Amino acid sequence: MRILLVEDEAHLSQAVASGLRAEGFAVDVADNGTDGLAMARGGAYDLVILDILLPGTNGFLVCSRLRAAGIWTPILMLTAKVGELDEAEALDTGADDFLTKPFSFVVLLARIRALLRRGMRERPAVLAAGDLTLDPAEHRCRRGDTDIDLTPREFSLLEYLMRFAGEAVSKREILAHVWGEDFEGDPNIVEVYVGYLRRKIDQAFGRTSLETVRGVGYRLTTDGG
Repeated sequence: MRILLVEDEAHLSQAVASGLRAEGFAVDVADNGTDGLAMARGGAYDLVILDILLPGTNGFLVCSRLRAAGIWTPILMLTAKVGELDEAEALDTGADDFLTKPFSFVVLLARIRALLRRGMRERPAVLAAGDLTLDPAEHRCRRGDTDIDLTPREFSLLEYLMRFAGEAVSKREILAHVWGEDFEGDPNIVEVYVGYLRRKIDQAFGRTSLETVRGVGYRLTTDGG
């Protein structure tokens, strides 16, 4: 899944972005509200982590302008300010959740997963394609009654494919949502990880649910293959 982090404290931004990438998220970063607003308007993000005290345009204005433009990407606000009025204003301007600095990364991650389950459209707590299931909250994948051990990147790739089960998704879309728009490595990394997934979710069970769509990309069948 793809996250936009808008935070001007460089050390905090780097730490959060690194932690989220280690968990398999694709993360883009903006260090001011003006750039953050432009990126949120132009990018297909699954979640925005938004500081309140930002140079350029503060987080309250970024949030309210996104909502006024009809952009309903989940927003988690971060702030060093303490007080009920700040929390109330964050929620009143359209934020979905609020976290005060300093915070635990474990708590941040739990809040993110909760918001991603709610998302911009209906998101079931457990994703399913036939007898293949994926629980983002518990970070658990199963084929029938058998647990499947996935790395964070494999899990993120499968989660993206399962959210669009039955639909063909392109390699470019996968790169943007699983590795991030600023990924500068070999785009064939997608094929490598698709191969990893096939061995774990299909070949080990005699299935063929993860299909290659010639000239397009990949598709996970809705019946789990």
